[in-house]
Amino acid sequence: MKIALAQINTTVGDLAGNEAKILAGAARAQSEGADLALFPELTITGYPPRDLLLKRDFIAGNLAVLKRLAAASGPTALLVGYVGENKNNPGRDVTNQAALLQNGQIVATRAKTLLPTYDVFDEDRYFEPAQKNVPVSIAGQSCGVTICEDIWNDEDFWPHRRYRANPIGDLVAAGAGHIFNISASPWHVGKHKLRANMLASLARKSGRPVALCNLVGGNDELVFDGGSLVFNGAGELIAQGKTFEEDFVVVDTEHAPAISLAAPPEEEDVYRALVLGLRDYFHKCGFQSAVLGLSGGIDSAVVACLAVAALGADHVQGVSLPSQFSSQGSLDDARLLAKRLGLRYDVIPIQPPFESVKQLVKPVFGGRPEDTTEENMQARLRGVILMALSNKFGSLLLTTGKRANWRWAIAPFTATCAAGWPSSAMCQKRWSIASPTGSTATAKSSLPPPSPSRPRPSCGTTKPTRIPCRPMKLWMLFSSNMSFTGVHRRKSPNWDSSRKRSNASFV
Repeated sequence: MKIALAQINTTVGDLAGNEAKILAGAARAQSEGADLALFPELTITGYPPRDLLLKRDFIAGNLAVLKRLAAASGPTALLVGYVGENKNNPGRDVTNQAALLQNGQIVATRAKTLLPTYDVFDEDRYFEPAQKNVPVSIAGQSCGVTICEDIWNDEDFWPHRRYRANPIGDLVAAGAGHIFNISASPWHVGKHKLRANMLASLARKSGRPVALCNLVGGNDELVFDGGSLVFNGAGELIAQGKTFEEDFVVVDTEHAPAISLAAPPEEEDVYRALVLGLRDYFHKCGFQSAVLGLSGGIDSAVVACLAVAALGADHVQGVSLPSQFSSQGSLDDARLLAKRLGLRYDVIPIQPPFESVKQLVKPVFGGRPEDTTEENMQARLRGVILMALSNKFGSLLLTTGKRANWRWAIAPFTATCAAGWPSSAMCQKRWSIASPTGSTATAKSSLPPPSPSRPRPSCGTTKPTRIPCRPMKLWMLFSSNMSFTGVHRRKSPNWDSSRKRSNASFV
């Protein structure tokens, strides 16, 4: 069977925009003679739609789009994700569905069976699960149609399973000759290899070709890497989509030769995930520009590089806010960085307001000697000024604090962490220096040369060193929460630390 993987970047709630992308993908698949075109999970609504699913008008709008897509469909079948209505009470009002569209009709629909409720997922809150899933006929062949989580529960790959049911096993037993999966699987470090190993194992075990079309793009705190995959019945990889960008892949599941899995360096994946998440957050939320503090340190330098890569230098403003605690070397580094990146650079000394604040609190301090209190005061003043620039010009303020900064109670009140978008807040320090390969080479070449003779303070705040950084989960890199109370995200109550290789931690 000749199939096309339309790996597109959808926007939650943008029904018209998503519809246009589906139509473009359908036209291309038909022009290339594909029997079937796969699109990502919940293609019409975007993923995850969350509380939009509680709005009746939104559900109706999504169903209207589905009807228009069906009417526009031709001989190439389309497998499209949408929100269906559950008309069998009792139960939740909607289902997470896939529709097979062909020759102007909705040929078949299938609902998602396994609904994740751990980690970043809360699907069981909204959707009614499917009670059964049987094969459908596509291009004269019996095929299994599944949605994301349905394919992540094979007992021979996962030592600890979250669900009793195995939809893939049931479909194979019912005679499905191909397994298709439309997915919105968020990315973390190592996810692409894990996904490939799982699908290869499933294809070998079942003896059937397995194809997964994954969503790509950023949505608030989530980043989807794309990286769609197709394996033949022998478990050999025969096609893969690009990672962290839209792609369109056509492959013959019976005759395509085996290929090797592309595996870029870990640092390259982290860099591209950050750039994609930042770019999509700005574009999908309607922001036009970014502002950030440039201290001359490595943390703010990396965030500046990410911002320029995502938005372009014309849309990024860097601000130096020196005080008596700022070294000349740090100021020189910040200026050089701005010059190399080509972004707007402003210098706003904070010494005058700092002295004013010291005079204000002097009677209350009662003559106590200056210590880290005064040093931290100037860091907080930077945050006030950066927030003012953000409000005045409508720019989104980017935090320049790494993950460790957020672990101290004092961090959210400093210039490095006072922001609406923590683009590097959950990065480990070891990823602060970009790898000199691939797209990160540009970022590294923009950084000022290190100098062992001078320090590079981040925000002037004294930080303890006794608390180590724990391994990161990449979905935590991106937070759209403008308040600081939402920054520290906890693990799901269902999390079991002993299940480190279970699907509970990866899907």
